Amino acid sequence: MAIEYREWREGDDLALLEIWGGPETVQAGQFRGTLAPSGNAPWRRCIVAEDIVDGVAIPVAAAVVHEASLHPERLWAYIEVARDHRRAGVGSTLLTMLRHEAARAPSGVSKLRCKVEPGTPGAAFAEAAGLAPIQRSRLVVVDPAPLKLPVFGDGSESAATDQVEDLATGSVELSDVVGRYYTAVHHWDSPGELSVAMVQRLFLDDLSGAHGAIVLRAPKASAFGHGIAASRKGRLEGFAISYAEGAPAPGADGGAAVPSEVFLGHEPKLGEGEARAAVRDLLALIAYQHPVMLELDDAMTALRAVVEPLLETGRAHVQGSETLVVSDPA
Repeated sequence: MAIEYREWREGDDLALLEIWGGPETVQAGQFRGTLAPSGNAPWRRCIVAEDIVDGVAIPVAAAVVHEASLHPERLWAYIEVARDHRRAGVGSTLLTMLRHEAARAPSGVSKLRCKVEPGTPGAAFAEAAGLAPIQRSRLVVVDPAPLKLPVFGDGSESAATDQVEDLATGSVELSDVVGRYYTAVHHWDSPGELSVAMVQRLFLDDLSGAHGAIVLRAPKASAFGHGIAASRKGRLEGFAISYAEGAPAPGADGGAAVPSEVFLGHEPKLGEGEARAAVRDLLALIAYQHPVMLELDDAMTALRAVVEPLLETGRAHVQGSETLVVSDPA
């Protein structure tokens, strides 16, 4: 093979798609969207490898490295090589070139990370390149009525209303808890400073797909340290943000429901037992009649403690394959 390397040009996506075919993994499908011309706003460098056959240059591989405003402590990197050109050094050469570009990133950040699926060629390449897993993520579908419904206070409707509330996604209170929770469960790859406006944009406004939120509050007396003015709402302990309503599956007998996508979390200042109770009670409520789909990272310890027993008993299942975030050593 006579391989030459150059910057990405318009039209390379179509040429490579003919060679690559469909993405081999979900992660590959996502990262292909980051292949684009190099630029500085945001900073990105994208390289194409061409095989010269009878004087004709045929794109066979591409690689990209870019900065991210969210999780800015590492650079995202991605390399894809046509199947018939693998194990020939093309990917390794591209990685070396990406590292050379990363060393000149304006942020001063040079550590690389990527997402891979365990057991795939991409995961094997990442391991050989010295990238090690720093997080595991799974999409988990929880079946209807997986847990016994909670009883709030004296069991009355008013007690339940005091603690369970439909909250507007524009709520500053909700944005504050969501932002601090996201930061807390991403201690392994800091998201950086999250303003209320950024949290709104990422998780809660119409463009994010959010269309509703349910929150769980502590009893009213917790609003003040000495129980004064106990009519005030208790502190927000847990939240469930829905991004897609369950609906009948096309052509499914009996109108089987499509799982609703939900971001489920808790006030990060809660103790582990309180956090588990908060997410357990919310999960029991939101999945009582319809299935829900949750993204479960290993760092979400309270949610894992609630969901993993459901996986073991068959009341929940992993959808698709696991995702590993791999990174250069710290």
